[in-house]
Amino acid sequence: MSLPLEGLSAIVTGAGRGLGRAEALELARLGAAVVVNDYGQPGRDGSGQASAGPAEEVAAEIRAAGGKALAHTGDVSDFHQAEQLVQLTVEEFGKLDILVNNAGILRDRMVFSMTEEEWDSVIRVHLKGHFNTTRFAAAHWRARSKEAQGPVYGRIVNTSSEAFLAGSAGQPNYAAAKGGIVGLTTSTALALAKYGVTANAICPRARTRMTEDVFAGFEPPAAGLDPLAPEHVAPLVGYLASPAAARVNGQLLVLHGGMVAVIERPRVQAKFDSKQETFTYDELDALLTPHYAGRPPGETFAATEVLGLKKE
Repeated sequence: MSLPLEGLSAIVTGAGRGLGRAEALELARLGAAVVVNDYGQPGRDGSGQASAGPAEEVAAEIRAAGGKALAHTGDVSDFHQAEQLVQLTVEEFGKLDILVNNAGILRDRMVFSMTEEEWDSVIRVHLKGHFNTTRFAAAHWRARSKEAQGPVYGRIVNTSSEAFLAGSAGQPNYAAAKGGIVGLTTSTALALAKYGVTANAICPRARTRMTEDVFAGFEPPAAGLDPLAPEHVAPLVGYLASPAAARVNGQLLVLHGGMVAVIERPRVQAKFDSKQETFTYDELDALLTPHYAGRPPGETFAATEVLGLKKE
């Protein structure tokens, strides 16, 4: 019996730990040859000396289980290193079929205290890192499609976050980057569909070193698999990377511990029309102020409401 990803090759960025590691192992279990990318810095804020250790360890784990894998320790936020990552995959495995973007860092601070460097670094690693790898993977698939004179196989799975949906007071840089990734995903999905390529984004809830503060107070159970374990997320990534998901494109999915939710695109909540050529201040006041009456100033979605998490 053949495996669903047999004969396919994949890149997983940020795959040395946490979610990326679980995803790389799952893709390999499903038959893909995997390039494990991780810059290897020990700090979740992107600090510390880069190391080949995390990527090498995961690649070795895949090979020990009988799979095919190699490590790449480049920084995907660097345009040329991302290009080298795609080139390496094509050189080693003949082609690239699957790209899973997962690499990221945190530099949390309130918006009134955030430095320019804290903003730029998070946008660079998350959003630019997703763009860099996507850009070169897309060029590879487009060239192959032109050569084949028809569609080819290509899958992109990007990592967003509910921080952009619900807001996250101390993470303006992270929330903005994750929102940008959704925009990048939907644009890419439209641009590459004619070449046979799909692009989707996930908002995973998982307990990793990047989310240890978010899930403080939601302790793992004494027995059984943690509902927030990264292993709950990996199967969806495997599915989206597979032939079975050929009709899934430009989608955003939230998942954790045995639950997956398909997120609708924003819908109109209310609509008001001007009774003259254009609105006046007084008319807008008469229409909109009553609509928002009774709501506390600055009210937004509570993070626990969107996340579906409640502290007992």
